[in-house]
Amino acid sequence: MKKIINQPKDVVEEMVAGLVSAYPDYVKQIPETLVVSRTDDFDQVALVSGGGSGHEPSHAGFVGDGMLSAAVCGQVFTSPTPDQVFEAIKASDKGKGTLMIVKNYSGDVMNFDMAKDLAEIEDIEVASVLVDDDIAVEDSTYTQGRRGVAGTVLVHKILGALAREGKNLNELTEYGKELVSDIKTIGIALSGATVPEVGKPGFTLAEDEMEYGVGIHGEPGYRREKIKTSREMAEEIVSKLKAEFDWQSGESYGLFVNGMGATPLMELFIYFNDVKNLLEADGITVDFSKVGNYMTSLDMAGASVTMIKLTDDRLRCLNEPVHTIAW
Repeated sequence: MKKIINQPKDVVEEMVAGLVSAYPDYVKQIPETLVVSRTDDFDQVALVSGGGSGHEPSHAGFVGDGMLSAAVCGQVFTSPTPDQVFEAIKASDKGKGTLMIVKNYSGDVMNFDMAKDLAEIEDIEVASVLVDDDIAVEDSTYTQGRRGVAGTVLVHKILGALAREGKNLNELTEYGKELVSDIKTIGIALSGATVPEVGKPGFTLAEDEMEYGVGIHGEPGYRREKIKTSREMAEEIVSKLKAEFDWQSGESYGLFVNGMGATPLMELFIYFNDVKNLLEADGITVDFSKVGNYMTSLDMAGASVTMIKLTDDRLRCLNEPVHTIAW
């Protein structure tokens, strides 16, 4: 294992310290926690998210004006504890309630729910939106139902814009639930991710092998086979997305190609173009595009494709400027 770290057990604490030191105009660390919050003042419903570390820039990179109010950084691939989530809620609450954006993993769901209970004892109104955009498999490691993956970033962006506009907690919650149902993601992996304290990849693929549908913690996908060209990979992924959306020619979608951590941007742009060409050949209009590393899996090589069914309102929110590290 070759990594630029000190002690494996200290990577999250040192990562958070480095992040807030590098970007003090954007974020600060809540003392004695692994919570990153906005440095600026705001008056709106607070948005809190987070999860295990190793997915950077998610979620701390999306804290700031127009997106999240705070993010909780759990240990690598491990849900943050309820008390840490509670600290994030307390730090960001402005008296208008807090909306938690939670990826669908059993530990996250349980611990965020416990934090909600703690907050309500303090008379802080809390609601949640559960993101389950991964269409690769129905049930997987750590999950009942579908996993929450890169589509979570789009949820941060759209709900962040609406919160800044002054939507109340109930409005944001209902909007978020409908929004999640129109976001679908599926990924591919060319190599596994190495957790620092483990020291070896969570799974291995042969030099000429790839896997469809791997999760962001290395959870199993649905098929391994010999590596294909970008165009052939795109054909497989687009066919899965089309079956989910049952789209019709002329519909408008957003297309988000996300790197898993170790895939060069050169390859992501090639892959994006192949996916987009297939969509346009099928009569789909791509009115929003995003390419880059946003919801990663440490040093995994691979990529995910997220599509969102667009409305005028969603497109406006996606295009609004924000003040965050990573968007």
